[in-house]
Amino acid sequence: MPDTNKLSRRRFLKATGGAATAAALAGCTGGDGEETTTESGGGETETTQEDTGTELSGSVFNRILDGTITTMDPVAATDTSSGILIQQVFDCLMSYQNALPTVENELAADYTVSDDFTTYTFELADATYHNGDQVTASDFIYAWERLAASENSRRAYFILDSVGVEHEEDDEGNYVPGTLGLEVGESESELVVNLAEPFHDTLEMFAYTSFAALPEGILGDIEEYDGEMEYTEFASNNPIGAGPFEFAFWEQGTAAAVSKYDDYYGQVAQVDNVRWQVIEDDTARYNYAMNENADYFGLPTAQYDPGLVQVESTDEYGREVGQYGPVRNGKTLNYVGVPTLSIYYVGFNMEKVPKAVRQAFAYVLNQDQMVSEVFKGRGSPAELFTPPTIFPGGAQAASDLVSSDYPYSAGETDIEAARQVMEDAGYGPDNQYEIQWTQYNNNAWEEMASILRDQLASAHINMQIQKADFSTLLERGRNGQLEAYTLGWIADWPAPDNFLQLLNPPQTDTSEQGPISYVNWTAENGDAYQQATDAYQQVVDNPAPTDEAQQVRNEAYVDIETANWEDVAMLPVYNQKEETFWYDTVEIEPFGGMGPSRQKLNNVTLNR
Repeated sequence: MPDTNKLSRRRFLKATGGAATAAALAGCTGGDGEETTTESGGGETETTQEDTGTELSGSVFNRILDGTITTMDPVAATDTSSGILIQQVFDCLMSYQNALPTVENELAADYTVSDDFTTYTFELADATYHNGDQVTASDFIYAWERLAASENSRRAYFILDSVGVEHEEDDEGNYVPGTLGLEVGESESELVVNLAEPFHDTLEMFAYTSFAALPEGILGDIEEYDGEMEYTEFASNNPIGAGPFEFAFWEQGTAAAVSKYDDYYGQVAQVDNVRWQVIEDDTARYNYAMNENADYFGLPTAQYDPGLVQVESTDEYGREVGQYGPVRNGKTLNYVGVPTLSIYYVGFNMEKVPKAVRQAFAYVLNQDQMVSEVFKGRGSPAELFTPPTIFPGGAQAASDLVSSDYPYSAGETDIEAARQVMEDAGYGPDNQYEIQWTQYNNNAWEEMASILRDQLASAHINMQIQKADFSTLLERGRNGQLEAYTLGWIADWPAPDNFLQLLNPPQTDTSEQGPISYVNWTAENGDAYQQATDAYQQVVDNPAPTDEAQQVRNEAYVDIETANWEDVAMLPVYNQKEETFWYDTVEIEPFGGMGPSRQKLNNVTLNR
């Protein structure tokens, strides 16, 4: 079996005709949880965190994480909680300012692009790392070599495949270490990046934290470097980046914090520290916020009342700004609701779940009902896997396609059609299909599961509901142990292929290393397997930032969506409206459609 983390998808697909490819779970999200409670107060200017034994000196911006942190290594992180901290500690060439879906310069002070879109030359900002070392082009070459070649990397395909930086491969299609098309330019302040072919979202990819700068040689997990520290020390206790905050501490499953870097080349942080309490249980998280232990937080759907929202303005990005409350503690909170580039969905292990069963799920699922009744309007119903704002032709084109072609009665619960498709497949009252539904610990998803279970019972399906913490759910998915499951995906870069790669059948094989999704879509279990495979190959073969290539990609995107409708590999549920709340002690800019995990916090101020 090839090492798929070091293998170019273009090469591997062409060589094998459709085996699993280089991929790791990316952009996934979900609330999960082991109950955590706290009795401590918060909000002091001088704060000692007694529950962690770690003292933070100065002002503290208190927040909550609803999932466990797994690593501080930018090339190893695949979960949102880790990414939130990594975003503060590490800087990239580009960034999404306040998480708006348009990239701006970060460590790149300037750049030029060749006429054929294959050579990018970056002039680097005059910046230093938290250890005082200067940021250089050689650092980027080292850091990106780790991304491509380190055994710790979960994102090798980002650089070898998605962006397609020039590199060599051996006879089996594996990346040959040390062959990336990266050069130091006229000085160490100039980085030259050579691509094998154009890619339409190159700059957007370079804003992803997997491409963050690291001091050259700090770790010894690639050839020619012995490392200045042990890997576990870097990944858990002493990550060195060039971001606006330095790592302060991380106690597994409990809390983590970062402290401002006074020599930051950009806007030096206005707060001395940012601290996150890890609370996976919905109720405990709500209590923590109502006790004013957190300054800025989300509200679990079970405790959320849409009637308490007062929208005062809506900007050009669709962000609703206003107030919420009064809440349990008598306070009125500041509020922002943002339509994020996200999709929440039900996935099926197609090897274990027959097509008729998957179609029955699609017939009974009424996305409009779920968004309105279960998720309390915190999003928009979704029949497409691509968020409507980045669908070819925009939201209107997405709506038109659903209206004309969606085969499962959009906006309705069609139990009769579900029963018929099951009976046509040989199921009936004395031959019911047994299926295991697995979800992360989230009250709203459990309510939705209960509704589906009751509806499916009338279509000869007996659904058992099981809850698992988020990391366990992902591990079981990677190992092919799930049947039906719930997950979400937030954009890594703002283009349909970032979402539709999850529906590229060769990348869904859980028998291979690092499947990007867990559906195991094959010709044996899906009539539209070849349509989806060929369409994604069209995306791969037409990556240039040109109108002609974009047109080919747009047609392929639609083909992938309709193939998924036919075979129901994944059943879209809703696009999230991310809502965040904060007390008057905080001044913070609203985040954008890339989600709050992509927002740096150096411009936050506290009024206490």
